Amino acid sequence: MYEESHRTRISSALLSGGCWRDCTMLSSQVLRFVGKRALSTSVCLQGHGSVASQHTPLPAYQDHRALPLPEVNYVADLTPEQNLLKEKERELGSLLSASEKVELYRIKFNDTYADMNKGSSEWKSVLGGTLFFVGFTALVYMWQRKYVFGEIPHTLSDEWIAMQTKRMLDMRVNPVEGFSAKWDYDKNEWKK
Repeated sequence: MYEESHRTRISSALLSGGCWRDCTMLSSQVLRFVGKRALSTSVCLQGHGSVASQHTPLPAYQDHRALPLPEVNYVADLTPEQNLLKEKERELGSLLSASEKVELYRIKFNDTYADMNKGSSEWKSVLGGTLFFVGFTALVYMWQRKYVFGEIPHTLSDEWIAMQTKRMLDMRVNPVEGFSAKWDYDKNEWKK
């Protein structure tokens, strides 16, 4: 559509024999059109050339429970024994022994569903690593208690806490629902 409108403008300008302004407009339109066309053609050729020159990889084999049939066989290059077994399967498929059936299965697949569902022993290394870091953290904590924090303040001793509690009861701190409300002042003991 765009090309046709340009062609009609160009041909009408040539036929009319217009002034210099029309010719410059005409030449600029022609160059613009030819330039766009050449650019788009060269880009297309480069794109097609690069796609053809690249090698696309084949699908890779992958065992996964959600994908029961992989795109490619596990064994890509068959040995002569495996080729004979494949021929025997084509001719006498029902007369194969159990071991031959297993060998044919191992050509197509690496793991069975039982192998894929089998638990791993990865939990042991995870648990070992976790316990190692817990132990290391305990050692750092003990080192800090001894060398970084110093002695426990005297305000955390049992005598100091008893004196502080007695003082708070004497001052009747929070007498409605709090600390002093739980103390029986007549019997001088905690309420039961």
